[in-house]
Amino acid sequence: MRRYVLTGTPGAGKTSILRCLAEHGYEVVEEAATAVIARAQAQGEGEPWTRASFIDEVVDLQKQRQLRASATDCVQVFDRSPVCTHALANYLGRPVSRALSAEIERITAEKIYERQVLFVRNLGFCEPTSARRISFQESLVFEKVHEQSYRAFGFELIDIPAGDLADRVAAVSSVISRPGS
Repeated sequence: MRRYVLTGTPGAGKTSILRCLAEHGYEVVEEAATAVIARAQAQGEGEPWTRASFIDEVVDLQKQRQLRASATDCVQVFDRSPVCTHALANYLGRPVSRALSAEIERITAEKIYERQVLFVRNLGFCEPTSARRISFQESLVFEKVHEQSYRAFGFELIDIPAGDLADRVAAVSSVISRPGS
C-alpha cells in the first residue's frame, strides 16, 4: 500500500484536490485538525486550538484515521500528517508533546507514508473560515514552517504549483499513479 501526504499552505486548495482525487477513485483521508476544530466549535468552543490538549487530540485522530484506512493495495492520499501537526505546534509556539514525538517516530520507523510529500502551493490568497482564521501573510509563514518540518524529518517535497484545479489534480495524479514511486 502506498500512502501519500497532501499538504501545504492553509487555504491552498487541498480539499478541492482531494475531492477530485476521490472522484477519480483514489482513497482519501480527510484532515484531522479541521475535524477536531469543527467538533469543538459545534460544542460552543470558539478557538479550540488555544487549548493545551489540542495538538494531542489532532495526533490521536490522525492515528485513528490512518489505522482505520483500508489495508488494500490501493493508493491512499492523506490531507496532512503528524509532521503537519509538528509544524502546527511549532507555529503556535507549543512544545512538541510526547504523543506527537511518539507518533512521528512511529510513522517514520514504520515508513507509514511515502517519502514524497505533495506540497500544494498557495494561490496568492487565503480565505478565512471558522476553522481557518489566518491571514494570507500568516499562511505564508505557516507554509515555510511546514517545509522546514518535512525536510527535517527527511521527506522530499513535490511541488504542486498554484494554478487551475484540473492541472493540480493532474500533477498529483502523475506522482501517485506511478508504480513503486
